[in-house]
Amino acid sequence: MIPLGQSPSMQPEIFWGEVAPCEHLVQFYDDDQPFLDSLEGFVHGGIRAGDAVIVIATQNHREALERRLTAAGCDLRAARAKDQYISVDADNTLAMFMVNGRPQDGRFEQTVTQLIARARQNGRRVRAFGEMVAILWAQGHNGATVRLEHLWHALCKVQDFPLFCAYPRSGFTQDSAASIQEICAAHSRVIAA
Repeated sequence: MIPLGQSPSMQPEIFWGEVAPCEHLVQFYDDDQPFLDSLEGFVHGGIRAGDAVIVIATQNHREALERRLTAAGCDLRAARAKDQYISVDADNTLAMFMVNGRPQDGRFEQTVTQLIARARQNGRRVRAFGEMVAILWAQGHNGATVRLEHLWHALCKVQDFPLFCAYPRSGFTQDSAASIQEICAAHSRVIAA
């Protein structure tokens, strides 16, 4: 892990090169810039390493990420054409497996496993970013959020890929310390903002 207070974007190769399969990372952020710095490092580092990257995010974050990647010289058109970069909407993806306000285990596994199979063509390693948990948390579905984190964690172990999650601090209530601890417990590493 990079030292506390140091921006991940300052050393993306060193930090993101250390991401191991089955690693489940989380970042809490106050504004989008540090988060987008980390996400750009995670995604661009993966593409440069020959990994496939799945991004499940809001439209605003996908568009901001893609502007950054393009400015950094990443050929997204080529990466998309060979399913090395797969970007899908978080709200639409959530709708595929949520039932009565809770993630349905089998539907979740089927939805994400299909994305992983696409990404794994030609034996590529896969890494994924998911923002669905932050959306559920912001909507006040705390139990569903924690359940989804545990489903992701189990899938990371079975499918052998690193997963990066991020939460805006604005989505936490007055007892944010306890909430953050609960979410941290579902992850293997916390990234400094």
